[in-house]
Amino acid sequence: MAIDDLIQDAQRRMDKSVEAAQTEFSTLRTGRASPALLDRIQIDYYGQQTPLKQLATINAPEPRLLTVQPFDPSSLQSIERAIQESDLGLTPSNDGKVIRLPIPQLTEERRKELVKVVRNMAEEGRVAVRNVRRDVMHHLKELVDKGEAGKDDEHRAEERVQKLTDEHTQKIDELLKRKEAEILEV
Repeated sequence: MAIDDLIQDAQRRMDKSVEAAQTEFSTLRTGRASPALLDRIQIDYYGQQTPLKQLATINAPEPRLLTVQPFDPSSLQSIERAIQESDLGLTPSNDGKVIRLPIPQLTEERRKELVKVVRNMAEEGRVAVRNVRRDVMHHLKELVDKGEAGKDDEHRAEERVQKLTDEHTQKIDELLKRKEAEILEV
């Protein structure tokens, strides 16, 4: 495997880590209703753990309200239970057809908790990026040990990988800053 291939692979994997962090952030609740809030919810549907968005239509008809309309009305109770047992702190109510989820104002305490959660998610993203860097550095060393690349090539490639790592951790930090601001916005 050539050095350029290694670096392209690193770029692709680091991009995925940043995307994953961004997706994780979108599942966190802010003051606004967003269907992505329910992305992590799994429902026990006929003995199978199934993502909620595969079992229902999720809408945000108002800034502080989510509605969940199950495709199969018999799954209403299990969907409601899964939402109640989740860490979202939402209280569902239903009219037999549609589950309504009013999004309450976040308390100062809850905001601080969410900031901690989002910081942990960001750290996981940064760790994923650094793991990619570690893998690539390992492969570069192997190439040099096999005599397929010179020390100078290894050094230049390490600098490129470090630059990629810095860029991607910076992207995650920017996403984190935006999400924190969104959470703390009253």
